[in-house]
Amino acid sequence: FRAILVKSLEPKILMTVKFPLLQIPLINFFASSTRISRHRRFIFMASQSYFDSPSAATTDYPVPLSPPLPALSKDIEPNRALTASSKSALFSLSRSHVIFEDEWIIAVNKPQGIYCESVLSSLPDLLNDTGANVSELHLANRLDRDTSGVMLITKLHKVAAKFVKAFTDHKVRKTYLAYCVGLAPKWEKITVKSGHGRSKYGAWRVYAASDAGRKLPGGSLVKDMETSFEVLSVNGLGCFKEVSDFHKDEDVVIVQEKSVIGCDLKKDEILVRASPRSGRTHQIRLHCQYLGIPIRGDVRYEGVYEWKGSRYDSHELHAESLSFEHPITGKPMLLQAPLPSWAIQPLRSQFE
Repeated sequence: FRAILVKSLEPKILMTVKFPLLQIPLINFFASSTRISRHRRFIFMASQSYFDSPSAATTDYPVPLSPPLPALSKDIEPNRALTASSKSALFSLSRSHVIFEDEWIIAVNKPQGIYCESVLSSLPDLLNDTGANVSELHLANRLDRDTSGVMLITKLHKVAAKFVKAFTDHKVRKTYLAYCVGLAPKWEKITVKSGHGRSKYGAWRVYAASDAGRKLPGGSLVKDMETSFEVLSVNGLGCFKEVSDFHKDEDVVIVQEKSVIGCDLKKDEILVRASPRSGRTHQIRLHCQYLGIPIRGDVRYEGVYEWKGSRYDSHELHAESLSFEHPITGKPMLLQAPLPSWAIQPLRSQFE
């Protein structure tokens, strides 16, 4: 390593030593400082300087179109994770969380601020009373830590395999509700198509749709990402609609450049329904950011942390529904979770 590093720092050879540096496994360098040797620190610094060089960034890799993580998120997110870990350790499912159950599947309403794994690990205690086999429990879908709503769990391996295929083939439809703060959109329905991938700093970012399939630092590829949106309410004015066909009378945005809408235009409160066709990490949150309507409390993607005198300790995104064909009976299923209070509030007149 020492010989390679000496050569890599010579100006004339720097840009010719690309592949040896890329092959160094960087994941080991995020351990505590007391465990990283002096040589490993040097390797990490050299590889970082390579990734940060302008010619490498512009020539070899696609450029992300969404901004890097705000400084605020780096302070807040670790505290949120610690709080969620404490809550999750004490969490237990009750019958009030159950949305649907039969001998093959069970759907629950996951609370905000609880990890999926904690929901799964607490399920055997709930099912033991029914005599169900708890050794084959499997998460059919996953939700972010602060996302509430429908979480589906299969009870048998063969059922889990059927759902993996159903999700892969886009035969499971998902809808979410998101409370956003930004500039009220001029569209009522829209579909956003873009690329999705990790930037050189490890954060999920939006890429151009035409970048799908291109290689990113670390070896991963940009993947396609598609989400349909529908406005339900702006500043408390609107109407709650039943889950409908998003692909009627909609605008389509194929992302090829940076958004022209700034997230600093925090004027309006917008309740939207989102339906992701692909299942990428943080997909809805990223597309809301790109549209200039980041989710309230989502500091990772420029959502407001303090708004109208209140502080928001989690993002307001709710997995509203899952619809699919039952893998065993073949019957059409629509599973819906109860609405959270923040989703009811802008539509309160309809529920009173």
